[in-house]
Amino acid sequence: MRFTKNKEEYAAYYKSLTPKSPLLRDVTGAFLVGGGICALGQLLTEGYTALGAEKELAATLTSVTLVALGILLSALGLYARLAKFAGAGTLVPITGFANSMASAAIEFKSEGYILGLGARMFQIAGPVIVYGVSASVVYGVVYWISTLF
Repeated sequence: MRFTKNKEEYAAYYKSLTPKSPLLRDVTGAFLVGGGICALGQLLTEGYTALGAEKELAATLTSVTLVALGILLSALGLYARLAKFAGAGTLVPITGFANSMASAAIEFKSEGYILGLGARMFQIAGPVIVYGVSASVVYGVVYWISTLF
């Protein structure tokens, strides 16, 4: 269908074709799953501490466990199903980063280990790593300047 009407009519036409978003369901799913992942992280930290790990080591072990869990769920195809329900609730925690890395690795494995798996995996991780390093440098400089006074 060729549309030759004015902007307002086109906007109304476009809006009529756009599916309605179930906002309450989306927000609730993101809250429950994202909160559940964070609660699991807290439980892991408390568990590692109860087993005798110091606070810093317990936090590191929690991060490693959550990343491994995210990769495992991605490999089994379960993380995508969870993300379909929870949306941003699965993207924000560290498991979301693990999923993005693992998904790229799984998808491009057929192109080979170097040019497929390795290169594609870091196409996704690259901007995150660059932003993280850049932000830490800026934070470090600001912190260093604040200690001078």
